[in-house]
Amino acid sequence: MDKTNINNYFHSLFPIEKDVVEEVTKTFTQFSMEKNTILLDNGIISTKTYFLEKGYVRSYIINEDNEEVTTNIFFAPCFVNDFLSFFKQQPTKEIYETITDCSFWETGLENVQKNFHNISDFREFSRLLFVINYYRLNDRVIELTSQKAETRYLKLLKEHPHIFQHVPLKIIASYLGITNSSLSRIRKEITKI
Repeated sequence: MDKTNINNYFHSLFPIEKDVVEEVTKTFTQFSMEKNTILLDNGIISTKTYFLEKGYVRSYIINEDNEEVTTNIFFAPCFVNDFLSFFKQQPTKEIYETITDCSFWETGLENVQKNFHNISDFREFSRLLFVINYYRLNDRVIELTSQKAETRYLKLLKEHPHIFQHVPLKIIASYLGITNSSLSRIRKEITKI
């Protein structure tokens, strides 16, 4: 199996030797999922971590009004997981679902822990990955509380225009913290400019 994409992802984030990456990824196995399939369900303890090689995934919750609220949109290449559930072995609070047909690589907690304890470069890579994910999450919280919906929309459009080609607008609206009609209004107003 060709692990070029997952190996390149490690190299893109951290200066790590090729043989070290090959050692880390040797336990990863590949699988595919069709769109609209649950990867990880709410209340389940995550025992695997997933590298998204191709496609789009979202995480979401069901709020008290029984509405789906998108908490994140993942796109390849990246790791997708409820890391708290994975590392603390506690139930997830979100649902992870494919938006498009997806290709993944997966490995279990035991393999990750073994690499943590035995490979210092993997520990450093993992720390960096956690920092990146924390920064993105923190940045998102700040944006949701400090920026107007139009500003958030324009930023997403500028930084990740491909999302609009692959992700339904109702999911994008939910991710931006607005209604479908609000997103439609913002899009109409911007096209007038």
